[in-house]
Amino acid sequence: MATMTDSAAAARKAPDREILFFRNMAVAMAITIVAGFSLNLAMGRSTFAVPLVYHLHAFVFFGWVALYLAQNFSITARNIQLHKTLGLLAYGWVPLMVVLGFAIILTSLRRTGSPFFFDQNEFLFSNLLQLVLFGAMVTTALRQRRHRGWHRRLMLTAMSILTGPGFGRLLPMPLLIPHAWHLAVAVPLVFPVIGMIADKRRSGRVHPAWFWGVGAIIVTQIVADMLAYSAWGIGITQQVVEGTPGAMRPMQAFLPPGF
Repeated sequence: MATMTDSAAAARKAPDREILFFRNMAVAMAITIVAGFSLNLAMGRSTFAVPLVYHLHAFVFFGWVALYLAQNFSITARNIQLHKTLGLLAYGWVPLMVVLGFAIILTSLRRTGSPFFFDQNEFLFSNLLQLVLFGAMVTTALRQRRHRGWHRRLMLTAMSILTGPGFGRLLPMPLLIPHAWHLAVAVPLVFPVIGMIADKRRSGRVHPAWFWGVGAIIVTQIVADMLAYSAWGIGITQQVVEGTPGAMRPMQAFLPPGF
C-alpha cells in the first residue's frame, strides 16, 4: 500500500509532456539567441567597446532570457511559489526592456545607421512596434496565468520575437537583401509553428492562443511596413538620423563597397 501511495505521489509531481515541451522550447530559443550573439562576437562583428546603453540593454535582455528559462524550469520542478515570485518580477522587467529597447534602436540608427542589410525606416518602425507587441503579449500572458493554455503559448510566442536578433546573426543577412528584414521576422515564427504541430499531435487540436499570437506578429509587421514606407515614416526616419553618423549611409539596404 505504501509503495502504491509513493508511486501515485511521484506521478503527481512528475512534469507532464506539455510542461516538458515548453521547457525544451525555452532552452531552444535561449540557445538561438546566445549562439547568434556569440557568433557575432567570435567573428569580430561586434565588440564590448560600445556606449553604456549597449551594456545595459544586453544585461536586461539577457536577464529576461534567464528569467524565462527559470520560469520554465521552476514549473517543471513543480516549484509553484518560485514560479509566482518570478512572475511578479516580470511585471517590472518588461517595461524596462521596452525602454532600453527604444534607446538601443535610436542609438544604433544614429551611431552606425543600423545594420547595412536593413532599410533604416524598416529597422526603426518594425523594431519599435514589435517591441511594443512583445511587451503587450507578455503582459497579457501574465494576466492570463490562471488559464495555463493561453499563458504558456502567449509567453512562448512573445519570446519568439526576441529570437529575431539571434537568427539575424546566424543567417547570411547581406545575401538576403532586399528581404532580410522580413525573413528576420518570419523565421522566428518556426517556434510557435512547432507549438501548433505539438498541440495537434498531443490533443488533436491547435490552441487558439497560437493563432492570436502569430496573427498579432503578422499584423504588426504589416502596419510597420505601411508606416515605414509612407512619406511620413521616411520623414521621421530622416529626422532621427539627421546630423549624426547614421545619416551618412543610404536609407535603403545596401552592400558596402568591396563587401
